[in-house]
Amino acid sequence: MSPYAMSMLLSSLSTGTIITLTSTHWFLAWVGLEINTLAMVPLMSKMQHPRATEAATKYFLTQAAASALLMFAAATNAGYTGEWTIMNMQTTIPSFMLMTALMIKLAVAPFHLWLPDVIQGLDLMTCLILSTWQKLAPFALLIQINAELNPTLMTFMGMLSIIIGGWGGLNQPQMRKMMAYSSIAHLGWMIIVLTHSSHLMMLNLLVYLIMTSSMFLMMMSLSSTSINKTSISWMKNLPLMSTMMLVLMSLSGLPPMSGFLPKWLILEEIVKQNMTLIATIAALSTMLSLFFYLRLSYVVSLTTSPTTASSKMLWRLKMNLNKVMSTMIIMSTMLLPLTPTILNLF
Repeated sequence: MSPYAMSMLLSSLSTGTIITLTSTHWFLAWVGLEINTLAMVPLMSKMQHPRATEAATKYFLTQAAASALLMFAAATNAGYTGEWTIMNMQTTIPSFMLMTALMIKLAVAPFHLWLPDVIQGLDLMTCLILSTWQKLAPFALLIQINAELNPTLMTFMGMLSIIIGGWGGLNQPQMRKMMAYSSIAHLGWMIIVLTHSSHLMMLNLLVYLIMTSSMFLMMMSLSSTSINKTSISWMKNLPLMSTMMLVLMSLSGLPPMSGFLPKWLILEEIVKQNMTLIATIAALSTMLSLFFYLRLSYVVSLTTSPTTASSKMLWRLKMNLNKVMSTMIIMSTMLLPLTPTILNLF
């Protein structure tokens, strides 16, 4: 793709998200989401491959349906209240439709089925954008209307996302689909705590963005899209593969890493809300995600591929760690000691 076209699409992507983040009017928020979607479709189909075209088509149809539902809900609410203000959601039916539209855009269970298929047909950079940047605008709208959301329904969808995110990633040989189910599981934690503490949700979103970005940047550096390719990536860059193990442990939420911080605080908040059973089920369901992260760590670090690598052996003389990746990796693994400072900030 031409650099001019790429810069134009990335600028449109940024503009759409910023419009949605700064809007207090439903029509402006809808316009921002539409700009976001229309800028994302050419980025998806730039590979000139049938899988990429299929992924772009699925993404466009899903997002168009969600946008139409969101616009219909906003118009219905305007008919009830006479206003298009985002904060003025006082009726049940428009609030339910808006929540459904935003859950479709975020790929929260049970509206998650489009995400693994779409993400499998994309290149890693587009997967990174879809898994991180595209979550900001819907979450900004959810935070603004969280007082009108149904806590029971949000808790149910959050629990379903955690279970499906862990269950779906168990037997995945493809790294991109594994990261898609990981995204669904992390979104479940955010959805559960959204109606109780939006500050904890934002903290969880921030840590998720850091961990997912560092994982995709490492996958791009190693050109690994499947478990088989990842298992021989130690020949390309041994220190980076060692660091990938730490990021995987952080994604699973093991205690010394940054990923443990939001899960710990969310479980504490849920228990304070007298939802001990929900907290227990969520903690046990995380074991499913932990299993496939540990399986990937085992394959990468303790086994050798049974077949000879088809690629040439690379000299391990240069470390191709750029500053962005290094910063992301450090933040993905070492935020836990800063917990008091982070809590004061949020």
